[in-house]
Amino acid sequence: MKWKTGIALLLTAIMLFPVYWMLNVSFTREQDMRKSPPNLFPLHGTLDGYRAALTEQVPYLGTSVVIALGTVVLTVALSAPAGYALAKLRPRGAGVLSFLLLAAQMVPGIIMAMGFYAIYLDLGLLQSAAGLIVADSTIAVPFGVFIFAALMSTIPDELLQAARTDGASRLRTFWSIVLPMSRNGVVTVSVFAFLWAWSDFVFASTLDNGGAHEPITLGIYHYIGNNNQQWNAIMATAVFASIPAAAILVLAQRYVAAGVTAGAVKD
Repeated sequence: MKWKTGIALLLTAIMLFPVYWMLNVSFTREQDMRKSPPNLFPLHGTLDGYRAALTEQVPYLGTSVVIALGTVVLTVALSAPAGYALAKLRPRGAGVLSFLLLAAQMVPGIIMAMGFYAIYLDLGLLQSAAGLIVADSTIAVPFGVFIFAALMSTIPDELLQAARTDGASRLRTFWSIVLPMSRNGVVTVSVFAFLWAWSDFVFASTLDNGGAHEPITLGIYHYIGNNNQQWNAIMATAVFASIPAAAILVLAQRYVAAGVTAGAVKD
């Protein structure tokens, strides 16, 4: 078993090496950046990169937070009722709807971005945070519907029938019983929706490039183009952009693990 542990540690180190190198470069001085061989540790570390990133990239970070949180709210608001309907109400055409949701996930993002561009051009939603929230939600909603449908299908029908017997409407049953029991699904869908919106580049570059509501992905893109010699600042910006996603994954990993396996085993 020790050799298996050693292999696992080696593979983990290989996968995490880019993260380590990002941190290393973010603390490296400009004069040491092109040193050959490069320093494996920032022997003469500097915070200049982080100062530059804080000065120039904070607006992009704020915009990304707004867009990501808006995507989370819209995704959960649409996918939770849809998943409940597929799992418990079983409307006519549910199979067709499930197929369409699955097909929507197979459409390349750039194709969807061009479609959104044509629509937003008529609606005046180009270069707006609301437009990016709607666009990012189209990626997360199908996934959310499948997660909620799988999780809610495990809720006993007898429990819902008891609520209806007590006079609760379907909306009240969904809000007071089904949704609280689907906490793992809510957290899972919220995490993935946040990460998709936080890391989006295709929709942002197509629908908001040059606008006043550019997310951090475009901030890094412009930063590389404008400051291609200041790699410590670029990597410091990447560190700032990685912290929220990493923190959310660490805090929510227990709920995510339970959410993605929901419905896999039935009693």
